[in-house]
Amino acid sequence: MFGVKFIKFQPNEYVLKYKNGKVVKEGAGISFFYHAPTTSIAMVPIASSDCPFIFEEVTADLQTVSIQGQATYRIVDYKYVAGLLNLTLAIKRGGRSYISDDLQKLTVRIGNLIRVMAKKHMESLKLSDAIRSSEALAHKMLNDMRENEELRLFGIEIIGLTVLAVRPGKETSRALEAETREKILKMSDDAIYERRNASIEQERGIKENEYNTEIAIENKRRQVRETQLDAEQAEMAKQNELKNEQLDAQISLEEKKKGLIALATENSRAEADAKAYELKAMMDAMSDIDADVVKALAALVMQPQALIANAFQSLAGSAGKIGQLNITPDLLREMMSE
Repeated sequence: MFGVKFIKFQPNEYVLKYKNGKVVKEGAGISFFYHAPTTSIAMVPIASSDCPFIFEEVTADLQTVSIQGQATYRIVDYKYVAGLLNLTLAIKRGGRSYISDDLQKLTVRIGNLIRVMAKKHMESLKLSDAIRSSEALAHKMLNDMRENEELRLFGIEIIGLTVLAVRPGKETSRALEAETREKILKMSDDAIYERRNASIEQERGIKENEYNTEIAIENKRRQVRETQLDAEQAEMAKQNELKNEQLDAQISLEEKKKGLIALATENSRAEADAKAYELKAMMDAMSDIDADVVKALAALVMQPQALIANAFQSLAGSAGKIGQLNITPDLLREMMSE
């Protein structure tokens, strides 16, 4: 009524009530009545605000990269900022809004400072290092922003800064992908080559073990054969020794037999000489005796069969003088039975 209105603000809104060019009331989250024709109200947001950014920069090796991220800031010197920027509100029935875009310009200024900081660091990095430097880049830029004198004069505090991605251009990205793909393929080929080499080495090791085993077996067999030959040689030596001993014994026995035979021969010769001498003496003694007498004497000691045989011999000697001689079967049977 008569231009008097009531307004209420949130706790994260710092309000300055001006009347006749002087601040008559200020504070965060206040409410008051005011006379619209003579009162100006400026509102400074004291909550944190986000400043997203995305821009392109050139690396040390002249490659274009796209940097995307976000900075978070807040206004700490409310009156100073209210004096630098036009943050006056236009209050209408449908709501309230700023009568200028100075607050958006503040965001643009902060974004420009971020780009300056990013450019300074990108100029010292090569592409391969830049695309892997998101975290390190964000840390360096945050420190630089906090130490920046311009922001301090604006009464602004940088709460945080995040670099979401550092991406190369499409063509460069394809080239890097191709290079990486080739490296991966080379790594795959190297892995296959190493696996094949390892397989060959294992197979060679197995073959060497097999050959070494065969060599060891052949050495053992040779040792066994040598041992068998040594045993056979020792056995043959023993057999030769036994044969030599048997031959020596046999030779000794033969020598003894030879001596025995010689002795027996000598004895037989002596005995024969004795018998011959005896017979000669007997013959000399009987040389003067008639043959018939000798026969008669011999017949005295003969067996009947010898006498009959002698009789037949005498008959045979006188066969030319005998006309007829009958020998009966009974006589022969009697002679045979006896």
